[in-house]
Amino acid sequence: MRAITITQYGDTDVLRSAEVPAPEPGPGQVRVAVKAAGVNPIDWKIRSGAMEEVYPVEFPHVLGHEFAGVVDAVGEGAGFAVGDEVFGWADTGAYAEYALASKLTRKPAGLSWAEAASLPVAGETALRVLGELEVKPGETIVIHGASGQVGRIATQAAVALGATVVGLAGASSLDEVKELGGVPVRYGDGWVERVRSVAPDGVDAVFDAAGFGVLGDSVDLLGSPDRLITIADPAAHAQGLKFSAGGEQTPAVLEGLVSRELKLKLGTAYAPGDVAEAHRESATGHAGGKITLTFG
Repeated sequence: MRAITITQYGDTDVLRSAEVPAPEPGPGQVRVAVKAAGVNPIDWKIRSGAMEEVYPVEFPHVLGHEFAGVVDAVGEGAGFAVGDEVFGWADTGAYAEYALASKLTRKPAGLSWAEAASLPVAGETALRVLGELEVKPGETIVIHGASGQVGRIATQAAVALGATVVGLAGASSLDEVKELGGVPVRYGDGWVERVRSVAPDGVDAVFDAAGFGVLGDSVDLLGSPDRLITIADPAAHAQGLKFSAGGEQTPAVLEGLVSRELKLKLGTAYAPGDVAEAHRESATGHAGGKITLTFG
């Protein structure tokens, strides 16, 4: 099968299209013919070696964590049939024509391949952090990066909980934040004062999904670091602040995301041969929607 591999850490030039053996499913696994794979910041951070201490890989390594596709082969006790349309997390890399998976669920007919592939990583992350922050009805939460994929889902989920979301985003994305149910605030210099103007009674929690160096000011805004979590700024470790990574990857999480009927936003769909450009766009932090690779 064709797969996007890396044989060393480095810039986008280490990404290679290679022919590798197609994996065979074991007990509880299926093999999926991948239709779309999500491109996430963690992918290019792994590729660059930035995650080596916490997420080392063996070479050659196939990148990619989330997929949508069609079941192609079934292992014993997997609970799926050949031909089922599914999405979830890949046990093997998702940047490939075929991937093994055991943490997946059936794809609703109303979701496109790209939409389904965009849900697992961002959706689990958004719901996990809201749970860790213990967001409650009537509270006010600030979400940095509210127009990004994680931020969009977190904004909608927090609003559904009965919380007020103050969503920080670029000027061109403020209307989107409002459409998601948030109170839009432009990020950049002076953002703290702008938040205080729309939340004069203070805020209860801060979710940093952007990583633009806002942690110190966020602590000042809260008055305490206790209910601040970032998923994007590694400076949190040195500052003694909470960095959330990794969570529960289960079919129930995926089914819960689908049941919410979330408003998703897709960005560029790249062919596998353009994966380097996909990584470069993702690394800008301004993709404007979920980036995917399209197979098949």
